Amino acid sequence: MPARIWALTVKEFLALLRDKVSRMALIVPPILQLVVFGYAASFDLNHVPYAIYNEDSGAAARNFLARFAGTSIFRPVAEVNSDAQAARLLESRDALLVLHLGPHFTRDLLLHRSAPVQVIIDGRNSNTAGIALNYVSAVVQGFNEQWAADHGWDHPPALLKIRAWYNPNLLSRWFIVPGIVGLLTLVVAMVVTSLSVAREREAGTFDQLLVTPYRPLEILIGKALPGLIVGLLEGTGIVLIAVLWFHVPLLGSLAALYLGLIFFLMSAVGVGLMISAAAATQQQGLLGAFLFLVPAVILSGFATPIANMPPAVQYLTYLNPMRYFLVILRGVFLEGDGVSLLWSQYLPLAAIGLLTMATAAWLFRHRLY
Repeated sequence: MPARIWALTVKEFLALLRDKVSRMALIVPPILQLVVFGYAASFDLNHVPYAIYNEDSGAAARNFLARFAGTSIFRPVAEVNSDAQAARLLESRDALLVLHLGPHFTRDLLLHRSAPVQVIIDGRNSNTAGIALNYVSAVVQGFNEQWAADHGWDHPPALLKIRAWYNPNLLSRWFIVPGIVGLLTLVVAMVVTSLSVAREREAGTFDQLLVTPYRPLEILIGKALPGLIVGLLEGTGIVLIAVLWFHVPLLGSLAALYLGLIFFLMSAVGVGLMISAAAATQQQGLLGAFLFLVPAVILSGFATPIANMPPAVQYLTYLNPMRYFLVILRGVFLEGDGVSLLWSQYLPLAAIGLLTMATAAWLFRHRLY
């Protein structure tokens, strides 16, 4: 029996290694994914962009702000003079947080009174916000220890007052659940479409389909519609669960959400059809879908912020449809965005969808066997 098992094992290895596609899939993608994920999947924050709203010109305020400027963790991007300017920086994601010192910061400290320091932080990514607040607390603690030692204080000189926008309690559920809408929708659309052409090619019926009066565009639409319909139904169900079960607020427009969902499904179905048209078997189709799904999730900002990734990896994320859909999802759920505010995300999704669909149609006719 051991000899028969060994013979069968050798036979399976030979069948696997004889196929050029399988050999490449075993060696190249894991190495590439290790390199990319090693840089991209990081929860550490570097060069956190922050804005300064300083209403005090005293020495204590300058000393306090100098501690942030002197660290390698924080990167000042702007100085603002009003709440409206601070709001625009946070809404556009140009700054992750705003440090606000009131007009009496120095005076309060000189009178031996604790002075408030307001930190307004973007709470859309609760994980990032929590880590950033830990860094802020560490810098403030260093200032407090130094000031207390120099002036004989027995209580903290600077008191943090934290205000998190879009997610006041920094609930991780509000950040994760909208992302799961995109993740599960992508998985379903990819699985449905990545096997469609490969299944027929494996059964020998796809060549027969190509010689029928159907035009490539008609075949493409027929193959794409099931993925689009299933994805829409799946997405609707997940949105309902997110709102009714997990109580994640849906503040924005349903039209904005579903327009983004349609464009996203077009992109996902297009990628799935490309993989299926290029695959000779269903096994290759599933493998191709898996090799696309894992990088798409990691490089989307689903768990780790894109801003933390190296510049080369950040450029790579522009090819990822899930990057744009996550912005749409969190904008509609947490920020109350409408269609007019999300065109910068709709247009890249539509472009990716059209390009992948066109490539899939070309592969239907011109794939070499």
